[in-house]
Amino acid sequence: MRELPPTVKAAVLAARAEHDDPVSAFVFDLDALARHARQTRLMLPEGVELFYAIKANSETPLLEVLASSVDGFELSSGGELERAAACRVARPWLLSGPGKLDSELRAAMACDIAAIHVESLSEIDRLSALARSAGRQQAVFIRVNPALDARFSTRLNMAGRASPFGIDEAELEAAVARVDASEALVLQGFHVHAMSHQKSAERHQALIALYLDKWPRWRALCADPARVTHLNVGGGIGVDYTGEGGFDWPAFCAWLGETLAAWPEAPVLRFEIGRYLSAFCGYYVMEVLDCKQSHGEHFLICRGGTHQFRLPVAQGHDHPIIHVPCHAAGEGQGQVWTVVGQLCTPKDVLSRGQYLDDVAVGDVLVLPLAGAYGYNISHADFLCHPRPMLHFIGTGRAGGGV
Repeated sequence: MRELPPTVKAAVLAARAEHDDPVSAFVFDLDALARHARQTRLMLPEGVELFYAIKANSETPLLEVLASSVDGFELSSGGELERAAACRVARPWLLSGPGKLDSELRAAMACDIAAIHVESLSEIDRLSALARSAGRQQAVFIRVNPALDARFSTRLNMAGRASPFGIDEAELEAAVARVDASEALVLQGFHVHAMSHQKSAERHQALIALYLDKWPRWRALCADPARVTHLNVGGGIGVDYTGEGGFDWPAFCAWLGETLAAWPEAPVLRFEIGRYLSAFCGYYVMEVLDCKQSHGEHFLICRGGTHQFRLPVAQGHDHPIIHVPCHAAGEGQGQVWTVVGQLCTPKDVLSRGQYLDDVAVGDVLVLPLAGAYGYNISHADFLCHPRPMLHFIGTGRAGGGV
């Protein structure tokens, strides 16, 4: 049974007391985020960089904490450029993703973006023209969609099959030639991201080993291979939401160190990790509005719902629940519950099969592991409910610098 840290529980109860209406809110523990980010970074061996993919959670207080422990931020839109610019701690930025607008590419270069990941032959041509017009030499990575076998299949594959992401490996020689031919572009490396939500360190080791095996062949395609120094291996490190077993980061980092030390002319490896960095610091808070039974199933109807915390539906799991009683003795009941929100759709389910003891209207349910892909991927305007409150606790100074 999970328990709330005392500081988080105090913040949850304070949030409940702030307003007359029942509470729905997010609580982010910045000190816990700082500690986790620093430990994650320190385990990586030399020759490996850690960037934060801000799509996981781009709230400014989180970015300012993470900036002390990461090598930079990975961005995927003009809006994320603005979020990164609001962070008071300067870090290098990368811009990736399909369908970049010319205005976004111009804005990125005006901000002196460290690198842009190109995802098609036509995007190489567009960026080359824009960089030339700006009088700039722009560092680029070519995103590769390599051929992959069934070992690397996951629920959400980003490569190894037909995909809008990246350039097929069969077209890589042509892509490299276009970059080499442009006076405005400089090829710094390759980017490949295949598996998301990966909880097996062993499978991820096999994937990185495959990338490293391809690295010399990809690099040899370049007119000046010595200038191509980086291999961006994306993110995809999963989080254990349901108790099935999480990613063994320490073991993975130990393997990575041994592998790179033995590899001739190893590239600088760059990770773009989102979920694994920010998930653990967040908590979604819902107050119980009603307890009811329907056709033999017991429901807790709560303030909020998947329009604020879409993660369980998006991931297809029953999210863990921490119960914070707030009622007088004798008012509650123990039962196996289905936890739902306020939306007029049967899909508004956050967790099924949750045994909770002594639950009553007015109690608070807290969903942990809510610091990544929670509110920011949710359909917040559905039914026009109010936005959830955001509470940040701690100073985030526990992380130290890289």
